[in-house]
Amino acid sequence: MQMLNQFKLSNRVKKSQVLTIGSLFIFVGFIFLTFNYFLKLRDEVYSDMKIAMMDDEPVKIENVVEEAPVLENVEVEEEKPTNYVVDYSKYFGVLEIPKIGLKRGFYNVDNRYNNIQYNVTMANGSTMPDVHGGNLILMAHSGDAYISYFAYLWRLNIGDSAFVTYNGYRYEYRIVDIYEVPKNGIVRIRRNLGQTTLTMITCTKNNDYTQTVYISELVG
Repeated sequence: MQMLNQFKLSNRVKKSQVLTIGSLFIFVGFIFLTFNYFLKLRDEVYSDMKIAMMDDEPVKIENVVEEAPVLENVEVEEEKPTNYVVDYSKYFGVLEIPKIGLKRGFYNVDNRYNNIQYNVTMANGSTMPDVHGGNLILMAHSGDAYISYFAYLWRLNIGDSAFVTYNGYRYEYRIVDIYEVPKNGIVRIRRNLGQTTLTMITCTKNNDYTQTVYISELVG
């Protein structure tokens, strides 16, 4: 009888040990699964944080070289506005160069819009075409910006015509000289003082160090 009781007690102990060990495995498994879940959740949150941080920082691209295609014998035409009529009567004068399709009004030297950032600009000391022996000096940007009104002066040659409309009259000039000067803030104008002159000044095409001066004389 005593042996039977000992056997039953031993079985209960073994069952208890099995249950304890089983519970321990279940608990460990639960902890493992929970840990993996929170680890994955942490990684996702951290990944989102990294993406957010990257979105806040400027994108840097290094060592990227792009080569533009070489275009030969391509005529570049100025874009002409549609359904828009310019009121040239509001300007002090109007410059026209048919060869390059340029027609642009300009203001008097004391007008606030006589500024190279807005328009073809008349330089101080200029005189209008009705002053014999005078010199009308006009300046404008070249390049690709929308204010680059002298972007195509480089196409002009000696003998080409330019027109200035002023005070109800249209004056014709012919180009007699084209030369470059250093871009140092000073432009020396070489002209015949006995001739009524139109001088146009802009930056030299494909040259950051010089400006080009176009000297035209009144012919009619």
